[in-house]
Amino acid sequence: MRRTEYDAGQAAKRLKVPVTAFRWARHTGLIPEPDVTSSQWSRAVVEAMDAAAIDAAMPTWPISGSAAADRIATALGTPNVSGLKTVVTAFVVRRFVDRGLLVDLSATPDGTLHHPDQVAEVCRREDLADLVAADTPLGPEQAAARLRVRRADFDHMVRLGWVRSPQSIEVRFGTSRAGAVDVALYTTASIDAVVPSHPEVDWEHLRTVEKGRRSPLAALRPEPAPVPA
Repeated sequence: MRRTEYDAGQAAKRLKVPVTAFRWARHTGLIPEPDVTSSQWSRAVVEAMDAAAIDAAMPTWPISGSAAADRIATALGTPNVSGLKTVVTAFVVRRFVDRGLLVDLSATPDGTLHHPDQVAEVCRREDLADLVAADTPLGPEQAAARLRVRRADFDHMVRLGWVRSPQSIEVRFGTSRAGAVDVALYTTASIDAVVPSHPEVDWEHLRTVEKGRRSPLAALRPEPAPVPA
């Protein structure tokens, strides 16, 4: 039975081009937007695509998120050193994808792939250091310390939806997975935005509440989600 609709992987296979090149060509506008669904093209549209041009649009292999992180760290003058020092992590690279600064050419949640020229362009940005600082990950304890509140108070902020974690990591205690827990990570920028976003809170008082005392935030309830129009 002849296929009539193609997703990115199927279209790339029919055109005999790497799927990463196909995704990059879509990003650059070399191929049209899907005409069947938000992620599928019709057979006629796929057959009309220029495979040679798509392949030529990405003449080099994509690099991994960790390799992109290493290049960004080097551009900052503070290279990542495996096993010793990691200034820029793959978490930061994922946040750059969220910002639209980098395109993820992969199709799996396990890691990202990027066009090396686009990574080089990011590395030349004058505000690179500020962007990395804003997207540096903080764990819950670090986030609470940055806000100068107790961990219990910060947990209430998470419950209230004042700050959200874009990613979590698995932390193991010992060598067994039975002792592994998921730890939420937050961007520095999102933590810094909490105080100015909530002027109704008496932050001076909150920061002086003694350990063991009930949090002033405990009585608050999350705002209801807006009803779709």
